[in-house]
Amino acid sequence: MNEQQRPNGGAVRQINAPGLAPGPGYSHVVSVDVPGRLVVVSGQIALDGEGNLVGPGDLEAQTRQVFTNLEAALAAAGARWEHVIRLGYFLLDASAVGVVRAVRTQMLPDGVDPAASLIQVSGLVRDDLLIEVEALAVVPAA
Repeated sequence: MNEQQRPNGGAVRQINAPGLAPGPGYSHVVSVDVPGRLVVVSGQIALDGEGNLVGPGDLEAQTRQVFTNLEAALAAAGARWEHVIRLGYFLLDASAVGVVRAVRTQMLPDGVDPAASLIQVSGLVRDDLLIEVEALAVVPAA
């Protein structure tokens, strides 16, 4: 078992099992060892604080706004990126995953590679949205 400790007190282990190809920017398994507080973040879309769409037709701009919104939601719950154990991606065009990965790599701290799933969908809550991302985090008990 290839284990990588996260920089959050050892509460979360990222595991890449032998025999599985490494995931680009995600872990196959994330294990939580200690008591903590579960934080579930609903799917975030590319709306700014005023409810305006950021980046019409631009997946990179929408993804950047989605990650900004995720960070704000996590912070409101007392969580940081280091606490995130899973991300769920919903994309209109899964072949554009490289754009999403590039933004994620820029916005997440080094060493944070949560478990992840990507699902191509035929539509989102609004016709002008290209991506939605949800998160699951565990904040270690104080």
